[in-house]
Amino acid sequence: MFDSLQDRLGSILNGLTGRGALSDKDVAAALREVRRALLEADVALEVVRDFTDRVRAKAVGAEILKSIRPGQMVVKIVHDELIATLGSEQVAIDLNAPAPVVLMMVGLQGSGKTTTTGKLAKRLTERQRKKVLMASLDTRRPAAQEQLRVLGEQTGVATLPIIAGQGPVEIAARAKQAAKLGGYDLVILDTAGRTHIDEPLMVEMADIKRTTEPHEILLVADSLTGQDAVNLARSFDERVGITGIVLTRVDGDGRGGAALSMRAVTGKPIKLIGTGEKMDALEDFHPSRIADRILGMGDIVSLVEKAAENIDAEKAAAMAKKMQSGKFDLNDLADQIGQMQKMGGMGGMMGLMPGMGKMKDQMSAAGLDDKMLKRQLAIISSMTAKERGNPDILKHSRKKRIAAGSGTSSAEINKLLKMHRQMADMMKSMGKGKGGMMGKMMGGLAGKMGLGGMGGMPGGMPDLSKMDPKELEAMAKAAQSGGMPGLPKGLPPGIGGPGGMPGGGFPGLPGLPAKKK
Repeated sequence: MFDSLQDRLGSILNGLTGRGALSDKDVAAALREVRRALLEADVALEVVRDFTDRVRAKAVGAEILKSIRPGQMVVKIVHDELIATLGSEQVAIDLNAPAPVVLMMVGLQGSGKTTTTGKLAKRLTERQRKKVLMASLDTRRPAAQEQLRVLGEQTGVATLPIIAGQGPVEIAARAKQAAKLGGYDLVILDTAGRTHIDEPLMVEMADIKRTTEPHEILLVADSLTGQDAVNLARSFDERVGITGIVLTRVDGDGRGGAALSMRAVTGKPIKLIGTGEKMDALEDFHPSRIADRILGMGDIVSLVEKAAENIDAEKAAAMAKKMQSGKFDLNDLADQIGQMQKMGGMGGMMGLMPGMGKMKDQMSAAGLDDKMLKRQLAIISSMTAKERGNPDILKHSRKKRIAAGSGTSSAEINKLLKMHRQMADMMKSMGKGKGGMMGKMMGGLAGKMGLGGMGGMPGGMPDLSKMDPKELEAMAKAAQSGGMPGLPKGLPPGIGGPGGMPGGGFPGLPGLPAKKK
C-alpha cells in the first residue's frame, strides 16, 4: 500500500532536504508536485486542496525559510499533516458496552464484508478472549450464509444457525436474542450489500440498525475503489451513521488514495486494514506509522510487533545458544526462512525497515524476493534429514536428485549452500568474538519481542525487547537522518556492507551490488 505515493513524495522531499536554503518558489514548486502525486494516488480533490493549503500555510514563512535545515522542516510539516489527514491517533473498536455488544458490518457487495467479519471474530476471540457469535443477514447472495458458517468452522467461532425464509431484520433480532441467551460477549452482523448504493439497501440497513441498536457500525470498503470510496463513505455515513472504517485489500493497492480520502471526508476513523487473504491478515490502523511508511521512514514498531506475534521466544533463545556454539545447519536456515514468511516475507519486512522500502525494485531485479525464499525451502525440503544436518556430504549425484525433487537447478542449490556457509561462518566467528559479539548480534532474541529470530541484525542493532514504543518510534524517525544503529543512511554499497547486515543478515539476502554512479 502507498507504494506509488511513497516513491513520488520521497523523490520530491529528498530534493528539498539536500538544499541549504529554500525560497518561496522552491516550496511552491514542491507543493505542486505533492499535489500532483496525491491526485495520481486517487486522493479526492477536496482532500488534496485542504492538505496542500495546510502545508503551504506552515511551510511558507520566515521561521521555516530561515531555519537551519529548511528542507527537513518541510518534510516534518508534510509528515505531521499526513498524520492529521489520516486521523492523528489510532482508534480501536469500542467494546465498552453491556453484553452482548452488537457490531454491524456494512458496505457494497464484493468489498470483503464476510471475510472481514470472520477475521475480526477470530481476532477478538484470540486476542481479547471474547465469546463471539457471527450472523449472516445476506439472504440475496447465493451461499452467503453458508460462507460465513464455513469461516466460523475454520476460525472456531460460533455462527447463528440458518433458518430458511427469514428476512435480514428477523435474522438480526434472532442473533441478538441468541447472543443474550448464550452468554456471548458480542455479536457481529454481516449485512447484505449491493453492487451500488440504492434506496432499498439504505432502508434495510436503517431497519437493522433500529432493531439491534449496534454499538459500532463499521463500513467495509475495498481500497481499490479509489475515488468512489469517498462517495461510498459519505453516503453510508449520512444514511446509516458509521462509527469507523475497515479498508480491505490494502496489500493490492499501491496508491492509498482511499485511506487518505475517506478519513478526511467523513471524519470517521479507519480502525482496521485487511492486508491479505489469510484469516489473521487484519491489522490495526496506526496513522503515524502509515505516515512514516509513506515518507519512507519505515515502521519499526509494527516490525517488532509482528516479531512478537510470530516468533517463539524460547525457540529463539535455543537458536541463539546453538549459533553461539557455531552450529547452524540447513534445518536452522529453513526455520529462519519460515519465520520471515510468517512476518510478511522479504518485501513486507523491508517495507517496515527505515530506508529499505525504496530497495524493493532493486531487490526484485536481483532475484531477491519471496519466490526465491519458496525455492530455497523447496530445496531444503527435498533433502534427507542427514543431508540437512550435514550439508558437506552434498556431492554432484545428491544435488542432481535434490534439483529434480525441488524443481530447481544445481546452480540454485550451490547458491543456497554458499549462503549457508557464509552465515554459519559468521555465526561461528561472532560466537567466539571479544566482548560477547554474538550476544550483541542476537540482541533481544530471547526477549518478549523476539526480533532476533529473523536471523539477527549485526552492526549494533539494539535490544528492541527492552525499548518502549516511544523509543522505537524515535528509532524509526532517527533513520530519516541516518541515526538508525546498524542501518546506514541511504543505500549502502550492498546490503551486506559494513555497519549494515554482514553476510546478508536475513536468510537469502547475500548483499546487493553497489549502485553504479
